[in-house]
Amino acid sequence: MKKRSATAVASPNIAFIKYWGNHIPELNIPSNGSISMNLKGLKTETTVEFDNQLEDDVLIFGNKPQEGEALQRVTRLLDRVREFSGNSCCAVVHSRNNFPAGTGIASSASAFAALSLAACCAAGLNLSESELSRLARLGSGSACRSIPEGFVEWQAGTDDLSSYAKSIAPADYWGLVDCIVILSKSHKSIGSKEGHSFAESSPFQAVRIQQAPERLKICRKAIITRDFDQFASIVELDSNMMHAVIMTSNPSTIYWHPTTITVINEVINMRRTGIPVCYTIDAGPNVHVICLKESKSQVCSNLNDLPGVIDIISSYPGGPAQCTERS
Repeated sequence: MKKRSATAVASPNIAFIKYWGNHIPELNIPSNGSISMNLKGLKTETTVEFDNQLEDDVLIFGNKPQEGEALQRVTRLLDRVREFSGNSCCAVVHSRNNFPAGTGIASSASAFAALSLAACCAAGLNLSESELSRLARLGSGSACRSIPEGFVEWQAGTDDLSSYAKSIAPADYWGLVDCIVILSKSHKSIGSKEGHSFAESSPFQAVRIQQAPERLKICRKAIITRDFDQFASIVELDSNMMHAVIMTSNPSTIYWHPTTITVINEVINMRRTGIPVCYTIDAGPNVHVICLKESKSQVCSNLNDLPGVIDIISSYPGGPAQCTERS
């Protein structure tokens, strides 16, 4: 096989109903479904080149060669693509983000969504959206949500065939803004993949999972009806429940920084003054502050005044993963 390459881009996503804990860990089949929004303007760009002269896969992230677990996760996904396509060639993978990785902005989601699509394009595969979502899920669970566009629901499923994500509303359906409050650009000490394995040790995880279908129903309806008050209430509840599980697992992990709580309190204060705004926090210290487009300037201005805020990255609902080049 001659050299074949392709480049794909994918956005990270912010989960409104969180994924935390796996029913089947080896396949990243989640303990509960989740709902998210792709983040426009933030992206991972990945190029995969299959080359029969290579003896092993090569991963270069941000111009730095990667080894260990990062390379192993990439190879495992490429092995699945090789299995599907009948191509036995190794590949060199070049990947880069335009946002901080490992800080709670779903960098693994965009990374494995872009890798899955680029690898399939380079291998000559033409998978459906659900098949791509299932493939991306094997690399990182939340990556399955970065394949479709806009507002996305990941149905937990019970096996590999039934666990995938689909769009429930296009990117232009609702004018939400995610004002991502950056408090740290350092990699978190416990990654999400490791954290999922601790979830069942929390006394709160069983209750969280049991009540997840109702939270999904409320969040889905709030998005479809564009009911921000209902949306804000369920999004904050779900975020707090996930972090309660994380803090009470064994070992316990506390991702929040002191300024994380400062931002939470400011969001609550803004809402009391009539500004439609809410918060949600993934596995990291940074806070995703969600508001309506018309409130963005006021919300960002208030947040910028808080001590400890390094930066604010604003993002609107984003599109699907896309293959941008192939040869």
